[in-house]
Amino acid sequence: MIDTKRLVSEFCELVSIDSISFQERKMINVLKQKLEELHGEVQEDSHGNLYAFFKGELSGNPLLFSAHMDTVGPGRSKEAVVLDNGMIVSKGDTVLGADDMAGVVAILEGIKTLKENHIPHRDIEVLFFVAEEAYIQGSQSFDYTIVKAKDAYVLDLSGAIGTASLQEPTLISFQIEVIGKASHAGFAPEAGVSAIAVASQVITKLELGRIDEETTVNIGKIQGGLATNIIPENVKIEGEIRSYDHDKALETLNQICEIFKKTTQTYEAKARQTYHIHLHAYQVSEDERVVQRFLKVCQNLEIPSVLTKTFGGSDNNSFLLNGIRGIVLACGMHNVHTTNEYTTIDDLLKSTTIVMKLMQSEDIL
Repeated sequence: MIDTKRLVSEFCELVSIDSISFQERKMINVLKQKLEELHGEVQEDSHGNLYAFFKGELSGNPLLFSAHMDTVGPGRSKEAVVLDNGMIVSKGDTVLGADDMAGVVAILEGIKTLKENHIPHRDIEVLFFVAEEAYIQGSQSFDYTIVKAKDAYVLDLSGAIGTASLQEPTLISFQIEVIGKASHAGFAPEAGVSAIAVASQVITKLELGRIDEETTVNIGKIQGGLATNIIPENVKIEGEIRSYDHDKALETLNQICEIFKKTTQTYEAKARQTYHIHLHAYQVSEDERVVQRFLKVCQNLEIPSVLTKTFGGSDNNSFLLNGIRGIVLACGMHNVHTTNEYTTIDDLLKSTTIVMKLMQSEDIL
């Protein structure tokens, strides 16, 4: 029943719209119109997030379907190229934007197909977010009091169609400034305290990389110094912590800050720390209703299902913090965040079929 030609055409249309994080205005306008044309009750919040409600004929609580509207760079003047083998790629100088237009079109086409074929469905809620790629800022700012659904399907995962992620980590970014004392490097080096030297001493004491099976630490940026003839007074260090255990992530942050504090004091320097919690870890168990419903749909469609976890994040992190049990579904995005990104027509069809069947599904008790 899915109109393949229309599905691909709409994907190519949406991909062609520039929608880098915080510059999604044109995409917002286009998707708002598309949701209204499907007779959804559409709301846009002050941040540009789009919410739509579609009244259904089947019993059960509403189901929530979500994808994000922004892309990473290089993402200007994107153009989808449909190859003879069914692959869809970019021209090669930008990302394609399957992350996350593959998710968006699956939701739109699923609703469209149900409506034009008069197929009964449950109450459906749709959320299209801005700024997901910028540490899910769009979904973090959304007012969830208007959402009725308790189960959500977020279309925003790489991998084979039929794959679902049930777990994502806490992600904390941190910035530490080491403050030493400036002095002339030639005439009075003894009078200075090199912030670069002190920072290097601290970093050698940190455990970096994969510190255990569920936690990673990385120092990604170091900036400091003014000239080669000046003892550097300031150095800024930026890094991140990821962990499937939220408390462990916070504990790791405290350990890093303590090492900086003690080491800088030893060298008569100082350290100032700031941090931001971007994601809060969650885990959905396999026996939960939202998972079992997905597994049943895949079984009925004879699509192999795979349950996994990811060390990235998504808008689903925000859902779990707001009492909505969600999982993240693969929707046909490959080699994301690169100019080699691609999807396939078959992936788009399978993803849309799963979405459409979920919209018709009965509750699993």
